[in-house]
Amino acid sequence: METRNKESRMVRVVQKFSSHEEAARADRAYYRSLTPEERVGILLEMVNMHMDEDVAAQGLQRVYRIVKRPRR
Repeated sequence: METRNKESRMVRVVQKFSSHEEAARADRAYYRSLTPEERVGILLEMVNMHMDEDVAAQGLQRVYRIVKRPRR
């Protein structure tokens, strides 16, 4: 069953699997079949779905942490 949201170009697909491992293999095969540009497009579409448009236009927040480790 496929449905298409008017606000999005995301297609929702329902599939049944006999195990979690089978579902994970299907997911990996699907994402491997996509081009890098398609993968980034999916990521950006999901970011835009969960952020206000003005925030999404600014880009993702940079997060980093400096870890001080003892010298060897």
